[in-house]
Amino acid sequence: MNVGKKETRHHFNGELHDKIEKSAASKPKRWTRVHQILHDDRGVRYFFVAIFIIIATGVGLLAMLAQYEDPKIITLGTIIRKKIEQKYYSPLTGNEVVDETATKRAVTGIMIENSTSARPQSGLKDSGVVFEAIAEGGITRFLAIYQQEQPALIGPVRSVRPYYVDWIAAFDASVAHIGGSYNALKEVRNGQYRDIDQFFNSGSYWRAKDRKAPHNVYTSFEKLNALNEAKGYKESTFTGFNRVSIEPEKKTTKKKVETTTPEVANQVQVNISGVLYNSSYSYNTSTNTYDRSQAGAPHTDREAGQISPRVVIVMKVPTKLGFEDGYREQMTTIGTGEAHIFQKGTHIAGTWKKDDKKSQIKFLDNSSKEIPLERGQTWITAIAPGKNVTWQ
Repeated sequence: MNVGKKETRHHFNGELHDKIEKSAASKPKRWTRVHQILHDDRGVRYFFVAIFIIIATGVGLLAMLAQYEDPKIITLGTIIRKKIEQKYYSPLTGNEVVDETATKRAVTGIMIENSTSARPQSGLKDSGVVFEAIAEGGITRFLAIYQQEQPALIGPVRSVRPYYVDWIAAFDASVAHIGGSYNALKEVRNGQYRDIDQFFNSGSYWRAKDRKAPHNVYTSFEKLNALNEAKGYKESTFTGFNRVSIEPEKKTTKKKVETTTPEVANQVQVNISGVLYNSSYSYNTSTNTYDRSQAGAPHTDREAGQISPRVVIVMKVPTKLGFEDGYREQMTTIGTGEAHIFQKGTHIAGTWKKDDKKSQIKFLDNSSKEIPLERGQTWITAIAPGKNVTWQ
């Protein structure tokens, strides 16, 4: 039996050999090597093994590339795939930014005055987040926080209070101001903050000639960026507010349970202290923002026009008079309290929660879940528990 098989194999190889001999005689010399390889049994095996490896490699390569999105085969057998574009978002506003470096851009908070002599202000419209609270005598003041948007002119700049320092602490930000109350300066100068007080950095601020002191101190991001760079404040790493996802929701067979039902809120009125400082908001359907008014008139930025945040939040914060370098407003920023969130023409009742100075404020619904905020400028007003906010 073995002899028969051997003879059969030799017979097959002989026929194959004769065919290759004839073919090689009519082909150029490059076929000589093929003839030599196939001359014996091993050559035949190597030939078919090589063919198998080539085919298997090709199939494997195609299978590997199949996992990528939208593979395309072009001329010369080159295989390419559609590049999946990576997107990046500002942790301050949630807005899309150009690259990962932009997400770490240094953050700066600036104290901006709101007395009647300071209006209209400059730079408020282009801030990312604004905290508003009473500074003294019922007069409100703004802590405007910037990362991506950096207006050329900002002011008038004024002094800082302890509760603004507590709010800015979560943003890993520089703090631009002109002095402050005793407790505020004690805190902001303790080495844990990026303090860029005008008292020690006068070259980064100036007094305008068209306003009377003390309502005439301004700054610019050209000067503040140079100051931050010189002090080594080149990046900010922090957790921003919970923002609405831009990714499409995945289909699920589970029934979605609504924990909070938003109410219609096209008009919002905030009672802060009095007619000169109370604010109101009118929902603008064309821009999906709230046009802000105060003292019964539109609140405008001197250079940029109507101020229109995308999200308006009113927090009720424990407030009392306390003695520092005199009797001043004191707000309890650590803890929890009532909150009202307005966005997309709706209202959600919830709570605010801040665990410690460095922790970011969270806004929770009635199931203690974070409320996703729309992406864009967020305006947060802190009022005493005895004050009120209404909507319709």
